[in-house]
Amino acid sequence: MPVLRQLPRWAWIGGGMLAFIAGIVNAAGYMGFRHQSITNLTGSTSLLGVALGTGDSGEAWHWALSIAAFVVGAVLSGLIVQQRTLKLGRRYGVALMLESLLLFAAVPLLSANNPVGLYLASMAAGLQNGMASTYSGMVFRTTHVSGMFTDLGIYIGQRLRGLEVDTQRIRVCVLVTSTFLLGSVVGALLFRVMQERTLLIPAVLTGLCGLSYGVYRQYTMGSAAR
Repeated sequence: MPVLRQLPRWAWIGGGMLAFIAGIVNAAGYMGFRHQSITNLTGSTSLLGVALGTGDSGEAWHWALSIAAFVVGAVLSGLIVQQRTLKLGRRYGVALMLESLLLFAAVPLLSANNPVGLYLASMAAGLQNGMASTYSGMVFRTTHVSGMFTDLGIYIGQRLRGLEVDTQRIRVCVLVTSTFLLGSVVGALLFRVMQERTLLIPAVLTGLCGLSYGVYRQYTMGSAAR
């Protein structure tokens, strides 16, 4: 089994922070007026199928637009970041700032129970998920954890069979699942006080991540040039 290269520190910190942010966003979506998941499409796709099967055109349009918004966010990520390989110097800062703006724009609409706010939040989630990159053969996702739990189960099963398992893969799975869970807990606590304005917190955090990444990138690249 090939050994993964060591993930840089900024990738560990950024990955954990983004999973934490996604947990907050998803918790706010579930506790909001539509009670829907925002950061992944499994449930939304099932509900679209249910709406189509039952002939509920209004619900079908809602779920179709939610899915389309997520895909548009991923398209924007592809246009901005452009590469699938996790590497310092890619335009992650720009993508994070755009995600922040989308979340800020969603807040007043959600507070007014306007579903367009959900579409903007879904677009932000798609943008973040599209940023997830492949690093030495390992997919680094931050907006949903089904794949991470699946990978974790596979690695545990392989280890029980006595097979060699790269422990870094396990650490990534544990990092993303635990920080996503923590974000969901924090999101639920915040929603009790802030309601739909809870999304202001991930909007601010995402913006700070974008600014911090930009500063770190400039400092690192400047140091390398000297």
